[in-house]
Amino acid sequence: MERHLKSFFSAHADGMPGSGLYDLVLREVERPLISLSLSATRGNQIKAAELLGLNRNTLRKKIRELDIRVTRGLK
Repeated sequence: MERHLKSFFSAHADGMPGSGLYDLVLREVERPLISLSLSATRGNQIKAAELLGLNRNTLRKKIRELDIRVTRGLK
């Protein structure tokens, strides 16, 4: 992760990307992290929330906000 961030910083002439970097990085990481966690738990939101260290309701809110499709059962 650090390697990717260093590359991102060095891609800018002065080594300083524009403002809002924190939110940008969170958006880029959060969606795949939640999706992969749900996939690993076969759509079980309680187990995925535990895996991520989130409250179940917080996970459900993030699923809605990020428009993540939840498939339950075997894959």
